[in-house]
Amino acid sequence: MTAPIPHLPSASLAPLGTGGLAAEITAQLSTQLRRVRLHGFRAPETPAPTLVAVAHGSRDPRALPTVRALLDRVRALRPGLDVRLGHIELNRPLLADTLDGLGGAAVLVPLLFGRGHHVTHDLPAALAAAPQLTGRVAAPLGPHPLLAEALHGRLLAAGFPEAPCPRTAVVLAAAGSRAPRSAQDTERTAHLLSARLGGTPVLPAYASAAAPTVADAVRALTARGHDRIAVAGCFTAPGRFATQCAAAAPGPAAEPLGDHPALARLVLHRYDQALLAPTGSDAEARRAATVAV
Repeated sequence: MTAPIPHLPSASLAPLGTGGLAAEITAQLSTQLRRVRLHGFRAPETPAPTLVAVAHGSRDPRALPTVRALLDRVRALRPGLDVRLGHIELNRPLLADTLDGLGGAAVLVPLLFGRGHHVTHDLPAALAAAPQLTGRVAAPLGPHPLLAEALHGRLLAAGFPEAPCPRTAVVLAAAGSRAPRSAQDTERTAHLLSARLGGTPVLPAYASAAAPTVADAVRALTARGHDRIAVAGCFTAPGRFATQCAAAAPGPAAEPLGDHPALARLVLHRYDQALLAPTGSDAEARRAATVAV
């Protein structure tokens, strides 16, 4: 007889928002499904796939400690999960070195915010170059309500008003990519942040490879009558692009997202999504698994 799956404790879910609720449900199901007994026998437990967080890398000395702090928070949320770090460039450990040291199964979670070249090409190529691994590449961190929550939190910490007036607006700064889908992801994140801010206008802008720039976005919002403009950045850690975008802010400039609790929950949510995605020949599903929440 199959044992019933224990119910999810509602008390632990109550304080979370929509995005956090979805992430928490996924985590609870993942934990409790491992405890199910089938026909009176307990299946042997296999180690969960390693979560490999993939950061871009930066020459800014603050970047590596910031990313490590985020992963410490991820580990605290999921004790026992093997969480590793790999960089695309500029910082050690490089992703290739991290993967070389692993065996079994792994999920690469990009600490990036859209479907740019790194997510769609570089990460699958790195995984293919590690034949000893069975792995998947999770979806980027954006767009998602948990990302909007983290952006909102950093804006408030920078002095953005909790009750914005009609003259208030936000520029959402991202690294930028030539990939059209990356810009679509940033635009969707801007819509989610605007909704989180009660309808305050949020205009996407880019540090490179796409338009408008942050300065151009500020000018466009000023021409529409907004004279209280803040900049929020889709950046995990300090770096050249984050500094460049913050310098163009005429008002508050939010810090990089770093170890914000909502971002840590989102990293785990993307990991869980990748594990739950169907297997098969659909390359897009393998590269960036997504689940509606």
